[in-house]
Amino acid sequence: MLLRQLSYIYIPLVAQASVAPSLTDVYNKAYLWLAERGPKIVLAAIVFFAGLWLIKALRKRMTARMLKKQVHSSLQPFFLSLSITALYMVLVIVVMEILDLQLTIFTAIISAATVAAGLALSGTLQNFAGGIMILLLKPFEIDDNIIAQGQDGKVVSIQLFYTVIRTFDNKTVIIPNGKLFNEVIVNVSREGSRRLDIDFKLGFIVDPDAVIATLERSVKAIPDVLPAPDKYIGISQIDFDGIVFTIRVWVKPGNFGTTKLKLNQRIISDLRDAGVKFPGT
Repeated sequence: MLLRQLSYIYIPLVAQASVAPSLTDVYNKAYLWLAERGPKIVLAAIVFFAGLWLIKALRKRMTARMLKKQVHSSLQPFFLSLSITALYMVLVIVVMEILDLQLTIFTAIISAATVAAGLALSGTLQNFAGGIMILLLKPFEIDDNIIAQGQDGKVVSIQLFYTVIRTFDNKTVIIPNGKLFNEVIVNVSREGSRRLDIDFKLGFIVDPDAVIATLERSVKAIPDVLPAPDKYIGISQIDFDGIVFTIRVWVKPGNFGTTKLKLNQRIISDLRDAGVKFPGT
């Protein structure tokens, strides 16, 4: 009876021992795994650390290159961050390929995140793209006087997402770059001078030659009027109720508003002193 009970205990233990792997089997399997995977792991490590060193060297070279090319200061961090991040992603993918790791889930996650971010930030990305194009193509620069989106003023700041304009009545206007770049931009500072036109009508009782001579003296009395390009003073139109006189002079863009006020006042004063009759008087 006792022998039968001992046999019930001994036989399962022997069977379990025969099934369990021995320490030698574990070492053999580990050796085979290292023999198969070891070279790939070593190669992946070499590629990884060599890639880190290469990315660091490229970062320094790109920074020096952008400084030499005088890339806008707002663009330098963006281009540097974008390029370095892309290189890191390429390095990780190469290492994973060397290790025979599956990229399906990794690719799906990146694709889903990209689509979600694109849908959520469509307007912001449009402004971002507009800012990049403005900084690269330079349709205007800081301190330029521009007319855009119904605003007329001086550019005080160009950011990646928006541009700041200070109007001549001292208002700060912030315009999204997406709208700004996709609409007409009038840069009145690019050529270095701006034409100032003044039109007014007098009756037929005036002497045109005397009026033109008076206007010539008025223009010469304003120091902000540029000597070149040539000015134009004459009769631009004849209506049934009078003669339209036109003055076309050139001024610096920053002096446009003040010169117009000074010239208008000077014209009226000089014409009155010359005895010219204004309509309605």
